Amino acid sequence: MSDDETEQTGSNTDTGMGSEENDSTADDRSSQQTDPSSSTSSDHDSSSATEAADGSPNPPAQNTSTAETTPTASESASSDSDPVSTTHTLDSETVDTEGSVGTETSVESGGTAADTDSEIDAGAGTDTQTTTGGTLSNTDNTHGFSTDFGDTDLGSSDEDSNQGLFDDLLSGEPIFENKEVLRPSYTPHELPHRSDQINKMATILVAALRGETPSNILIYGKTGTGKTASAKFVSKELESTSQKYSVPCDVEYINCEVTDTQYRVLAQLANKFIEKNKARIDDQIESLQALRDDVTAYEEASAQSEHEDAAGSPSTQPESEHHRNVSTGNDPGQRGSVGVDGSQSPVEQEGYSSSPSNRPSHPLEETAFESVADIDARIESLREDKDSFEEVPMTGWPTDRVYSVFFDAVDYDERVVVIMLDEIDKLVEKSGDDTLYNLSRMNSELENSRVSIIGISNDLKFTDFLDPRVKSSLGEEEIVFPPYDANQLRDILQHRSEVAFKEGALSADVIPLCAAFAAQEHGDARRALDLLRTAGELAERSQAETIVEEHVRQAQDKIELDRVVEVVRTLPTQSKLVLFAIILLEKNGVHSINTGEVFNIYKRLCEEIDADVLTQRRVTDLISELDMLGIVNAVVVSKGRYGRTKEISLSVPIDETEAVLLSDSRLSDIDDIQPFVQARFEN
Repeated sequence: MSDDETEQTGSNTDTGMGSEENDSTADDRSSQQTDPSSSTSSDHDSSSATEAADGSPNPPAQNTSTAETTPTASESASSDSDPVSTTHTLDSETVDTEGSVGTETSVESGGTAADTDSEIDAGAGTDTQTTTGGTLSNTDNTHGFSTDFGDTDLGSSDEDSNQGLFDDLLSGEPIFENKEVLRPSYTPHELPHRSDQINKMATILVAALRGETPSNILIYGKTGTGKTASAKFVSKELESTSQKYSVPCDVEYINCEVTDTQYRVLAQLANKFIEKNKARIDDQIESLQALRDDVTAYEEASAQSEHEDAAGSPSTQPESEHHRNVSTGNDPGQRGSVGVDGSQSPVEQEGYSSSPSNRPSHPLEETAFESVADIDARIESLREDKDSFEEVPMTGWPTDRVYSVFFDAVDYDERVVVIMLDEIDKLVEKSGDDTLYNLSRMNSELENSRVSIIGISNDLKFTDFLDPRVKSSLGEEEIVFPPYDANQLRDILQHRSEVAFKEGALSADVIPLCAAFAAQEHGDARRALDLLRTAGELAERSQAETIVEEHVRQAQDKIELDRVVEVVRTLPTQSKLVLFAIILLEKNGVHSINTGEVFNIYKRLCEEIDADVLTQRRVTDLISELDMLGIVNAVVVSKGRYGRTKEISLSVPIDETEAVLLSDSRLSDIDDIQPFVQARFEN
């Protein structure tokens, strides 16, 4: 390429160029115009390049006095592709600049070259690259200051130096794939070593799929033996199968440890069934409205067909949007009227032939309705039923009214209802057996629905406190869940860990150790799952890549200690003093501690820290509260003619519990407690 061609290429100026730059180079542009050979050669080369690219003659060259030319197609394509190397001729120096994607403007003036990059992105100013006397600088035309940042990344900020609280914690690779699988609330798709119990429940509840009333079931077993998980698994299968065969069957789960009174149980059940009834009413209304629309469309189509038969001419009415896209072809053998555009009439397009024998049956033919008025009446009746349902508040109503609302809600539709009462012994302990009596006797009064009860309990003897009539009707079928052994727990943990953890996150000895720890206590699968989850959390917090045996042992200590620490730490001061007295007695070799001995040490501790001394009766109540929390074990024993007393023993580790008590600021003031215990024996 010649120097003149280079000058012509470099003279492509963006139309957004400021007028000041045009004025500053006017003299030089005039001098360029006096060289006709250069202008002619440049225009000729530009024209040739344009013809070669576009295949059409080059348009007349613009007036060179403006020194502005519109970029040709070839130049535009070049600017949108790979960077173009442009040579600017300066007095006695050549500067090569590599253009970038965008529109570049170069103005040559007496050894000064200005490259102006037009604004491409929103918020970017016009960048002008100016070379004066061989010096190249970048100037922002908007603000007039240098923008030559070299290799600096303009998008970077101080984010790296301002790390948040959780940034470092999130930097490590997580060990868990799905931690929720290890939660007790998770219901797995498969329950190892519980197939016998699950099959027995299924054989009892299959009667619900036949529209019959299943027998009531009582499920027994210690904590963590899979009772609730198995019952939920069977109920989920029951509901899915009932939908498959269109058999109305509802299963409702109530945790009686939370909902522990007759009022709350009945209110919660009533509100759940009211909600389901409203949903079913909405579905029925929607179906009836669709049927009503079908009847209306059928009657309109029939009337139109009769009108066309009477007129003896095809319909010329404009097609509806629905019929406009229906094509029937031009087969001369087709029957029915044909429109002016070659299509069939809307009646035939919908399937309603002018021949009565080919017309479809009436939408109401196989229904219980005779007219649209009957459908409207049924819709109105359903809306009234929906408005009549009144949700039960959690307090404030008489119990018999709550039961009546629950009864009406259950009996509204024909269906089989299975009510699952988890921790049923808590309900009996709190509010007696009235709830079970009412639920077990409902079937004799229900007309449309049938109710079956599944009770789940940890207490094998809770039925001993039931009314004989309730016991006979409730315990029709009994299923016992035995504790898991170590091998079964290992299978359960292995099955869950495949989903819970990432591949390679567990060492080989982690699952057997978790299973062994849980089996040593009482075969509690929930405890084994908690142990495995806690070990994973400890490994993740230490940013370890693999869970090892040490993490399991730390988790074992943490689970046991966390429970004691949290309960003891939150005790009131008076309860802490009573517990401290029991610990002092046990540390000094006193066994079968009675209430009077605890009270004597308690009084001395109160005097030491200047606390109020409660009565012995109130101290006895505090001991009962500690027994309820599981911190101590208090058993009432008879001493014959000396009356009855409580024999107290500690149920938690002594050293850890004492350390938590001494962490209290008030109890830490007790310096030497040995004399108090010795004084107690001297007395």
